[in-house]
Amino acid sequence: MNISDEQLVQKFRSGDEKALEKLIDRYLKQLYNFTFQLVGDQNVAQDLVQEVFVKMWKHLASFDKNKKFSTWLYAIAKNSAYDWLKRKKTLPFSVFESADGGNLLEIIEDQNFLNSTDLWQKMDNAKDAQRFLDTLSPEMKTIFLLHFQQGFSLVEIAEILGAPSNTVKSQFRRAIIFLKNAPFSNNINAPKPFSVS
Repeated sequence: MNISDEQLVQKFRSGDEKALEKLIDRYLKQLYNFTFQLVGDQNVAQDLVQEVFVKMWKHLASFDKNKKFSTWLYAIAKNSAYDWLKRKKTLPFSVFESADGGNLLEIIEDQNFLNSTDLWQKMDNAKDAQRFLDTLSPEMKTIFLLHFQQGFSLVEIAEILGAPSNTVKSQFRRAIIFLKNAPFSNNINAPKPFSVS
């Protein structure tokens, strides 16, 4: 029987320390991949994941059981990564975004938006994927990673980011436009999965 995250949280709250270990095991590699893609440094990603799990442990007692655990956990990871990027003052900004948050490539056809998964799968390898992700702003990169790597819906991503759904959808569309125009977007092979080395 596959026990849910929320059931594990409840078990931990009831004194079952093993439940915490199971949650950590369940999310360790996923959170490492996510934070590494955001910060681009293996050691920092490892430190951030440890920080995320410490914060998770400290705040599990106040976790709202009516919410989805994974969105709560990824919100912690996103905030930790953003805090580190701000301290480093190395936030990359998309070449398509202006200082006022506008974008020259705002218009996109709905059918192209719906085919975004096909676009992502056309990238040849993880190197192409990383090259693409490195050109995005932290917010757009986060949305892309949460959607394609972690499988969150745009509504769930909006919850993780604490942002309006329309804003998330707009940023996702911008990333898709950029992906469509990327020099490697004509490749036909699916990307190799990101993994912990």
